Amino acid sequence: MKNIDTKAKCVALIAHDNRKDVLVAWTIRHVDKLKKYSLVATGTTGKRVEEASTLKVKKYKSGPLGGDQQIGALIAEQKLDALFFFWDPLEPMPHDPDVKALLRLCNVYNVPVACNEATAEMVIKCF
Repeated sequence: MKNIDTKAKCVALIAHDNRKDVLVAWTIRHVDKLKKYSLVATGTTGKRVEEASTLKVKKYKSGPLGGDQQIGALIAEQKLDALFFFWDPLEPMPHDPDVKALLRLCNVYNVPVACNEATAEMVIKCF
């Protein structure tokens, strides 16, 4: 796959509000590995990751304002190598169709996607 930064794989970070703390803690635990990648994220998630770590993140719009779709465009353009998307299955989301479209694109383009911490641990070890 092509990358935004041709020297590094491109990884996206997204988390719903109730899962942001978990994703931020996960990124801190894996900062040494993640700093090797070109990181992108939806707005608030990217800001939280940057504030809590030394990682630099290209931030798109927040998910409900189109950030999920911007990340989806990267997938469709084959510029994304993995997605870590800690979504909240118990909280109804007004932009749920965007979330489903994003997950669908990962399947269409064979992009690894981790939707919870356990899967993220497995993916980061193999990535």
